[in-house]
Amino acid sequence: MTPSKLLTVLAAAIIMQFTTAGTSGAGSTGHEHEVHWTYEGETGPERWGDLKPEFSACKAGHSQSPIDITGAVKTDLPAMETRYGDTTLRVINNGHAIQANYDKGSYAVIGGKRYDLLQFHFHGPSENTVEGKAFPLEGHLVHKSEDGKLAVIGILYKEGKENKTIGAVWENVPHEQGTEKAAKDEKINAKGIMPEAMAYYHFDGSLTTTPCTEGVSWNLLKTPVEISAKQIEEFRKYYKNSARPVQPLHGRVVNVSN
Repeated sequence: MTPSKLLTVLAAAIIMQFTTAGTSGAGSTGHEHEVHWTYEGETGPERWGDLKPEFSACKAGHSQSPIDITGAVKTDLPAMETRYGDTTLRVINNGHAIQANYDKGSYAVIGGKRYDLLQFHFHGPSENTVEGKAFPLEGHLVHKSEDGKLAVIGILYKEGKENKTIGAVWENVPHEQGTEKAAKDEKINAKGIMPEAMAYYHFDGSLTTTPCTEGVSWNLLKTPVEISAKQIEEFRKYYKNSARPVQPLHGRVVNVSN
């Protein structure tokens, strides 16, 4: 599947940002699906690979995400740089996750390569786990390079003090799935949902939703960010479970920065 094709079919989590290559949710919400999939039951994660031929990687892939971070190898990984400007607050309740689309111009440098920031979204509980431990929430900052490669910066959240930026997102979540709400006079910055420390785990992975496309650069920040118990409960009002179970490593090595 080519990157341009991918942009039209992805719909949740990492998926939703790819509804258009350049506008990233500026018009389409990307919630349309040819095949209905869910997080439980007959159309849940264990069945995704059988729902459609294009979803075959969900069961046949060997570099699937999420994973359990265990036995990480300390490596001299290059520091990640984030050049994120403020963006107009635009929130989508896409039917699988809460997502905020990002204005053009912001980017991250990961492994020495520039990736433009398209959007960020949240899963609860966390999709990736650390030594078997799940967190109440996980955020994914989704990026795309000029040559169509995808990279995700993941953030784990733990219960603690309120996070102002997440609070602003929660206040603007549309109640109806598949709709977008824009607060034209309000700006947010993705740095507000991230920790100051940028040490990270790196591994090769995939989209965590259909079609489970592989070749995604995963970069999970080690330091969790605090959010309040109320904010965790607010998310659960929309999605009690929006996490794909962890997938086998199949020999992959997880590196961790010094």
